[in-house]
Amino acid sequence: MRAAAVQLSSNPDRDRNLEAADRLTRAAAAAGAELVVLPEKWPVLGTPEQTAAGAEPLDGTALAWARATARELGIDLVAGSIAEHVEGAERGANTSVHVGPDGEDRAVYRKIHMFDVEVGGRTYRESEHEAPGDEIVTSELANGERLGLTICYDLRFPELFRILAIRGATIVTVPAAFTETTTRDHWEVLLRARAIEDQCFVVAANQVGEPAPGIRTGGRSMIVDPWGIVLAQAPDAETFVVADLDFDRLRAVRAKLPSLANRMAGAYRWPEAVRA
Repeated sequence: MRAAAVQLSSNPDRDRNLEAADRLTRAAAAAGAELVVLPEKWPVLGTPEQTAAGAEPLDGTALAWARATARELGIDLVAGSIAEHVEGAERGANTSVHVGPDGEDRAVYRKIHMFDVEVGGRTYRESEHEAPGDEIVTSELANGERLGLTICYDLRFPELFRILAIRGATIVTVPAAFTETTTRDHWEVLLRARAIEDQCFVVAANQVGEPAPGIRTGGRSMIVDPWGIVLAQAPDAETFVVADLDFDRLRAVRAKLPSLANRMAGAYRWPEAVRA
């Protein structure tokens, strides 16, 4: 199976972002990709206020395009994430939707871990505009493989990835808008670690560029195999990368170094909550 990670330089201009997503998704499918992954907040990305103002419901413009395009191209499309407008709620959600080749939604995942941090000299408070999800989500691809859904900051929580693997995920998608600072220092290390730990393919589509003054995203979208080998990495430009995912190799890795099978679930206990 061939997978693609689409790297965008999204900004507050929805029409521009939709055109770029459409162009690169079609190019990835023409290159043989059967699974295409878009980055986080690809329809609208700017200041927190601009991004929140661009929120739309699940039947809005962005996902209508994703469904029509997945059907036309006959691909599995993980439509990155959108700022979702949730009717009647004070805050929206950061939402990833997997659309199948029939144009139907296969799964909807709302980001669990909110990006409330101080990094690179800037404070981020994602929870001011969005509420965290509370459901771990897997889906099924057209070829029968199990897909695990995550978004950006989720990458720092290995317990989420482990549960996805236990639930059968052989591919985990990571649409992201990783900051330039953390992309440079942590992105590749974290992606490879999650792939090695959970013996799965990781398809990570990042934003690149400056969606708003003082906010920079780091690019370097990546596809990693279950041994932690980087199969493809994007340059720092709006583009896409593709790689072939060999599930026979995945199953060989899991059989020969059976760390998932060797788990001792009965020995694990969550400690009492402590302050970091």
